[in-house]
Amino acid sequence: MLSNLVIENIAVIERAEIDFDFGMGVFTGETGAGKSIIIDSIYAVLGQRTSRDLIRSGSNSAFVSALFTGVSKQVKAQLEEMGIECDGDEILIQRKLSLDGKNTCRINGQMATLSMIKEISPFLVNIYGQHDEQALLNTSAHRGFVDSFGMLDSSIEKYSQSYKKLKALRKQIKALNMDEESRERRIELLKYQIDELQKADIKVGEREALTEKARIYANAGKMISKLNSAYRAIKGEVSATSFLSQAVRDLGGISSQTEQLQKVDAELNDLYYRLENCSDEIRDIISTLDFNEQDVDNIESRLELLSKLSSKYGATEQDMLDYLANAEKELDAIINSHQRAQELSDEYERLRAETERLAFELSADREGAGKLLCQKIKNELQFLDMPDVDFYVSNTTGNFTPDGIDNIEFLISTNMGETPKPLSKIASGGELSRIMLAIKNVLVAHDSVDTLIFDEVDAGVSGRAAQKIGLKLQELASHRQVLCVTHLSQIAAFADFHLLIEKEVRDLRTYTTVKTLDFEGRKREIARILGGMNITELMLKNAEEILRSSNKKWRNQ
Repeated sequence: MLSNLVIENIAVIERAEIDFDFGMGVFTGETGAGKSIIIDSIYAVLGQRTSRDLIRSGSNSAFVSALFTGVSKQVKAQLEEMGIECDGDEILIQRKLSLDGKNTCRINGQMATLSMIKEISPFLVNIYGQHDEQALLNTSAHRGFVDSFGMLDSSIEKYSQSYKKLKALRKQIKALNMDEESRERRIELLKYQIDELQKADIKVGEREALTEKARIYANAGKMISKLNSAYRAIKGEVSATSFLSQAVRDLGGISSQTEQLQKVDAELNDLYYRLENCSDEIRDIISTLDFNEQDVDNIESRLELLSKLSSKYGATEQDMLDYLANAEKELDAIINSHQRAQELSDEYERLRAETERLAFELSADREGAGKLLCQKIKNELQFLDMPDVDFYVSNTTGNFTPDGIDNIEFLISTNMGETPKPLSKIASGGELSRIMLAIKNVLVAHDSVDTLIFDEVDAGVSGRAAQKIGLKLQELASHRQVLCVTHLSQIAAFADFHLLIEKEVRDLRTYTTVKTLDFEGRKREIARILGGMNITELMLKNAEEILRSSNKKWRNQ
């Protein structure tokens, strides 16, 4: 569950630290006090896209930190796969937002990416807002509700894999079934390309070697002249070696006289032999530079050919060789395409039958899950003060799609005797809120997420219906941590803990604070929600009665 939330420099919140308990908690406060900012902060720390406008005016950065305790083994296993250490059952997620657009994210103190946080956040918190209610008007979301309730992931995956294979096979068959004229043109082109590349006899690395040789040949004349001059200086009639040889002979006759002369004699001999080696190497280099104009022309012609082929078949020699291999493979496939097409066609029919079987099995699973889901939603809605409601799933089948053959849509009749119609044709805002709450309450049994956040799920309802929503949220909170932003006293009274969001102006700046209310504080806040600015003793008594009747904690006190 979410145990602690720290917010710094987010909109009107300079700094707030909130501790949460298990059970049902509510956020209340005047409109514009900052309740939605807390939800936005939770969205941010869970890795959702945010705007730099969220950063408090005058600040260069903002920071959100969320501590989760009692996390599931599944989340810890995911973190281990990411290389994030997780000792115990706590996870600390931190995110820093900067005006320059940079994000710094950490999980348990280790650097992380937004995608890593996004990967684990669905297993930590589910947030339901008014935009989720609008999803009810989008029929494409209805199938997801049925699939989630029926736990049909395995059936969907089997069908999806078969569908992908069928689609890929159809693409292969289409590619093979070209008309005869196109087929002949393609064969001729491939033959020409293969012949051109085979004749070129391309070798990996040869262009680099030829370019280096061409560079050497371009300077060869000057190099040979200098090398010959150097060789003559070492080995000519009047040369370094002749003088050095004379010095060796002269010194050799007297070197035995002293130790110092012996040392000089040895060094002169070493120098003489080293100079001889240098002359040999220069002679060898000169011999390698022995070339004619035809050699230069051949290199230039080869480089020109490689450049021409490269512009058509690939940047490198390996790219061109790969093109040749693929062209030979394609040519072979086209020449044998009639036989291959028949083989693929037989395989396609077999796979199509298999895909159709899986599609109808999935459809049947959805049919059964949809009926049971509708009955449970209907029961929830009747509890939520919609006694005459009827709820149905319309399922019409069509062509293969990545999600199956089913077109699923929820139909509803809110009054006795009315024909069921699509939600968008009938449901009001308040009814959509209750329908969404009913769906979430039914689906929660299949959801392992410990924290559920409802952002103004009470929109468009009041009175008895609001009280029923409060009871339902309280029921959810017996199994999950439930946090709710509300404007209704009937819902606030059911909470196990109550957080007040207040806004004030100091030194021409706006500040938002969050504080946990005790019993007296909750009385005053519920009275404010009931009556507005002028809170009377009668309102306080009424608020106390609502609190005691709604919350067993104070019922007998």
